[in-house]
Amino acid sequence: MKNKNRILFSHLLGMLLCLASCFPANAATAPDSVDLFLAAKMRQLRIPGLQLAVVRQGKIIKSAQYGLANIQDSIPVTSRTRFPINSITKAFVGVAVMQLVEAGKVDLAAPISRYLPGLPAAWQPATVRQLLTHTSGLPDIMANDAMVTEDDEQAAWTKVQAQPMDFQPGEKFAYNQTSYLLLGQLLTKLSGQPFTQFIQERQLNVVGMPQTTTGDAHDVLPHAARGYTFFHSVNGVMGRSKELRNVFEVFAPSLRTAAGMSSTAEEVARWTVALQQGKLLQPASLTTLWTPGLLNNGQPRGFSRFLNGYALGSPVVLRPEHPAIAPVGGGRSAVFMYPEDDLTIVVLTNLQGANPDGFVDELAGYYLPDMKAVAGFGLPPTIRALHTELRQRGFAQAATLVKQKQKQNPTYQLPEDDVNGWGYFLLRQQLAKEALEVFKLNVSLYPQSTNTYDSLAETYAELGQKDLAAKNYKRALALNPKNTAAAAYLKKTL
Repeated sequence: MKNKNRILFSHLLGMLLCLASCFPANAATAPDSVDLFLAAKMRQLRIPGLQLAVVRQGKIIKSAQYGLANIQDSIPVTSRTRFPINSITKAFVGVAVMQLVEAGKVDLAAPISRYLPGLPAAWQPATVRQLLTHTSGLPDIMANDAMVTEDDEQAAWTKVQAQPMDFQPGEKFAYNQTSYLLLGQLLTKLSGQPFTQFIQERQLNVVGMPQTTTGDAHDVLPHAARGYTFFHSVNGVMGRSKELRNVFEVFAPSLRTAAGMSSTAEEVARWTVALQQGKLLQPASLTTLWTPGLLNNGQPRGFSRFLNGYALGSPVVLRPEHPAIAPVGGGRSAVFMYPEDDLTIVVLTNLQGANPDGFVDELAGYYLPDMKAVAGFGLPPTIRALHTELRQRGFAQAATLVKQKQKQNPTYQLPEDDVNGWGYFLLRQQLAKEALEVFKLNVSLYPQSTNTYDSLAETYAELGQKDLAAKNYKRALALNPKNTAAAAYLKKTL
């Protein structure tokens, strides 16, 4: 058997084994609607293994495991399987800092230089809150996802201190690992013990989380899930492959406040219960913990229009209905706490790119019926109505349907940002072809906007249509010569 065919056969066999175990092995009854939903999502997104925990009214009402923790050896996911939680680690750091706030040792509004003298002069005004909320402006020690290992962390630390600020503190939101390295130094200094030990004693031991630990690919962790991805770089361009690959991640010890923890869905769920029941923080502190940071202009900012704010260690979903605290990690795991609904959903997977934050709201819809994401929950009312109609007629009819509505009602309008957000809503559900039609619609509505062409080009690239991606990136660049994303793509592909 040729090597390529052997790899393909191995991958297909692994996926078949995964699908064969896509229902909880310990289920005493037939799969329920949530099991069926997750089985469909795992097939759609090609997720090898997944853990789920659902909390209502302070109790875990559903805990389930699906698929394979290790495809190579056909090892199923169990309740004891440890999954890397990546940046969800930051949520534990946020709680740890708030514990020091409660002890009177930290003022969130104080500059970090009050606690850590000797930092570069430009860094010194950045506040503890700005570090936690990614608004510090510090140069990123892991810029462009550069790997920092135990062997080169000191060199990386020396190098980043010599770099200029990315922007003035509070001016923008930019995801930043340097900030969390400093927060690790803060925790270690003010607690009088290594930050990992402080988190262990003040959170993990209090909750009872024996499977939760800190480490990386070098550490031998019993019951650890293997990591996988369909993304890899070809000639400098990151793209999606049909071939599943292993993921090996290392986290320098000084950066294990940014990522590096592994856990189980049940243990993370118990942590959310303890947090909300006042066992880790005073109840009043939760308001501070979950309040998003504000820019100098008074506005919150986050990763996207969906995760549209960032609080102390956690992204948040700011919206009138069903707001959520939403720690996410590595494109593979998500924890959504819906405080107003007394509901928490934890989804851990071993596929980089699974992005369960894209379907957790839909999962929540099984417990909160008005949250059915397939019906367009979270979309503006006009967009939601259009979304519902196109689900029946087909998204290829988007432009035609909008023209009809405009003809019937000359005041009918679809704001550019709302249409763009709709497209990304569909992408989060892995509905790239449907998203493509929405982005085409936005180009037709706003042909002079660089952003509409940029989003369309990005989706063409996601679908592997490089020529059309390049064509639309060229148009985006022509409309805005400062469009760095378009310029970078064209430089790599042309």
